[in-house]
Amino acid sequence: MFNTAISQIYDKLRLHLYMKVYSRFENREATLTTVETFSMEVINAMQEPTVAQFAKMLDISSPNAAHRIKCLVQKGYVEKVQSPDDGREFHLRPTQKYKEFSKINQDYLTELMKRCEKRFSPEDFKKLNEMLDIINTELMPELNIEEFKTRW
Repeated sequence: MFNTAISQIYDKLRLHLYMKVYSRFENREATLTTVETFSMEVINAMQEPTVAQFAKMLDISSPNAAHRIKCLVQKGYVEKVQSPDDGREFHLRPTQKYKEFSKINQDYLTELMKRCEKRFSPEDFKKLNEMLDIINTELMPELNIEEFKTRW
């Protein structure tokens, strides 16, 4: 039963994002392709990776990653910021344009947590947050972004 519940929640979160992204296509607001949207989600989740880290995370070639980044820079969704530690290295930073684009999902997650806070007792809500934090920090070690970035 639990596998079904978490799977359904994950599906609904993705569906909400896709519905919002597709509605922007109707209004001609969206300029990101599906692959570019996925790429931006990875860059955002990785918190300013280098191009090499981005390529390694997605298991794509450096030239392929460089091409994807070039398109995202041209569209104004990401900027390359020179590393203060190593001037040869550049980090990928989502721009305000992307932050506005991704706000659709963040707003929904905020609303979902407000609903949880209303629905559950303060103790249960606190426990929910503790369990989500444990899932995030302990139970998904293969997706520890900081550890991954230090390896590459």
